[in-house]
Amino acid sequence: MSTPYPFTAVVGQTDLRLALLLNAVSPAVGGVLVRGEKGTAKSTAVRALSALLPQVDVVPGCRFSCAPGAPDPACPDGPHEPGPGAVRPARMVELPVGASEDRLVGALDIERALAEGVKAFEPGLLADAHRGILYVDEVNLLHDHLIDLLLDAAAMGASYVEREGVSVRHAARFLLVGTMNPEEGELRPQLLDRFGLTVEVAASREPAQRVEVVRRRLAYEDDPAGFATRWAGDEHEVRARVVAARALLPKVSLGDTALLQIAATCAGFEVDGMRADIVMARTATALAAWAGRTEVRKEDVRQAALLALPHRRRRNPFDAPGLDEDLLDRILDEFPDEEPEPDPDPDPEPGPEGPDGNGPDDSGPGDGGPDGGPGGTPPQESGPDAPASEAEAPQTPQGSEQQPSGQENGGGAPEQAAVRAAEPFRTKMLSVPGLGEGASGRRSRARTAHGRTTGAQRPRGHLTKLHLAATIQAAAPHQKARGRSGRGLVVRKDDLRQATREGREGNLVLFVVDASGSMAARQRMSAVKGAVLSLLLDAYQRRDKVGLITFRGAGAQLALPPTSSVDAAAARLEQLPTGGRTPLAAGLLTAHETLRIERLRDPSRRPLLVVVTDGRATSAGALGGDPRELSRRSARMLAAEGVASVVVDCESGPVRLGLAGVLAADLGGPAVSLDGLRADSLAGLVKNVRTAVTSQSSHTNRRAA
Repeated sequence: MSTPYPFTAVVGQTDLRLALLLNAVSPAVGGVLVRGEKGTAKSTAVRALSALLPQVDVVPGCRFSCAPGAPDPACPDGPHEPGPGAVRPARMVELPVGASEDRLVGALDIERALAEGVKAFEPGLLADAHRGILYVDEVNLLHDHLIDLLLDAAAMGASYVEREGVSVRHAARFLLVGTMNPEEGELRPQLLDRFGLTVEVAASREPAQRVEVVRRRLAYEDDPAGFATRWAGDEHEVRARVVAARALLPKVSLGDTALLQIAATCAGFEVDGMRADIVMARTATALAAWAGRTEVRKEDVRQAALLALPHRRRRNPFDAPGLDEDLLDRILDEFPDEEPEPDPDPDPEPGPEGPDGNGPDDSGPGDGGPDGGPGGTPPQESGPDAPASEAEAPQTPQGSEQQPSGQENGGGAPEQAAVRAAEPFRTKMLSVPGLGEGASGRRSRARTAHGRTTGAQRPRGHLTKLHLAATIQAAAPHQKARGRSGRGLVVRKDDLRQATREGREGNLVLFVVDASGSMAARQRMSAVKGAVLSLLLDAYQRRDKVGLITFRGAGAQLALPPTSSVDAAAARLEQLPTGGRTPLAAGLLTAHETLRIERLRDPSRRPLLVVVTDGRATSAGALGGDPRELSRRSARMLAAEGVASVVVDCESGPVRLGLAGVLAADLGGPAVSLDGLRADSLAGLVKNVRTAVTSQSSHTNRRAA
């Protein structure tokens, strides 16, 4: 096994290291979610943490890591006889993004359960991680049902596996750590709330610190064992400090003043629910124990708020995480500590001075993990208010350099500055017709592993969802030939039937937005951006991938390649200027090429093309020819390939040409107006009609009386 990078050698990333160590002291804090750009030591720090955890006593031969002094009475390998235990290091188990449900929770052999009446259970990763660390890299890319299972087990401390009435339960208490790159998409707010702490990390912009990152990483790669030996003393000190803090934790007093500070902070920041209060209380207690104190102080509550609240204040995926520290200080100043005492260790940093004489603020990993790249972040940049990374900053769409207002852009109307989007609204359900087999989501009908049962088939590979009635029906005609002599049914492997289920899938929603001069009226473009933003919010909730193409002037640009990050699409949309002629054909052809490439990358994900335009075509760009005929031919080509399309008609005014309807007909999809896109438009009409009918009925009854 390769020598891991030492935890205490990680450069900077103070908040990240502190959050991990607080969970090592008190696993009840609830885990850590680490958000940040690539190459920022996320994986390196997490993988190094396991070496700092105390060793665990286990029952010899138990696959579920039962403690000898208090074995799990429901352990599938039990009951365990009293006796001496074995000692082993705490494990760090990694959950791959593509893992199956059986790999996570374990597999139950249904064939043996039916035919032999025995529970043959193969433990999963949750059992392996019991009393250790479960690490999920790219947790935002994990399937929703796996995240639900994972977080339920973390909350209950146990895992349940059930197959057709056969149930197995085992203990699963672990430190949950997830890492993610926000560029690749966000977690749902409900899932964000289930992580105890969150940390935003970014690469340092200080040359000296970046030099130290590279120096240490190169030294580690040249001689991993020798590098680890040089940091062994610091690793031992931090490990001893974790053990001491764990022992002190039950003695820490959380007084009424600290509880009031916690409650006032959560209320002041309008955090939903009570989980934040509980997590802050546990975090503040762990901070006090880490500092070697037996009472919780205001500085502990403040640090706990910075770690536990930023991700709980997000109302939608476009909200930037963070916390107003001035407001936090004002809230805490209303509840001063009653008896402040001098702190013998006022700096609860996660590591001692390294062998090179640098303090913990200077000790850090050479890179962000095996991929290489810069790592440490100075303490002043590692908190929740750290500057946004370059990848998160709003950018101008590719290939569309902004020009001064009034300058011509490919002919036609002059370019207009970008306008703000109107207030988003709840949109109607747009879906792809037919039955797909794509990634799990919430938009279009699909054959999925979860959903309502629609039929049965012979299993292809390992049986996961038994269709009991179909299995019995397949086995029943052969009972006499198989020599059945009792009440039990003789079942063979060929009789087993897999249940087929129908649920919902996520799609690739590709937006093709008209940014030409005909859309340049400020109120009109604001409404268009508001509609697209609303559709982006809908795509986020339905777990879609999104892409953004804009066309204006002389051509079209792929402003955002297909991604799971809808907030990146919103940032591109916000900076979108307008002006110039309308190269509609170029936009459609760019969409065709984008879908062709994406089909090769992800063939099971079906696309939904959303064209936002008034339907006008005034420029052929570099293609030449009649713009309108080119647009119609491009649209028919997309329709011939079976691409599901929707045209959002942006035409307004008393005189309308109906060109968007013609485009929709060529694409083979519906056309919907901006107003008709609202989910409440039809509901409002029905409500008005009902009100009118009720009023008329009441008036008639009064006259009859």
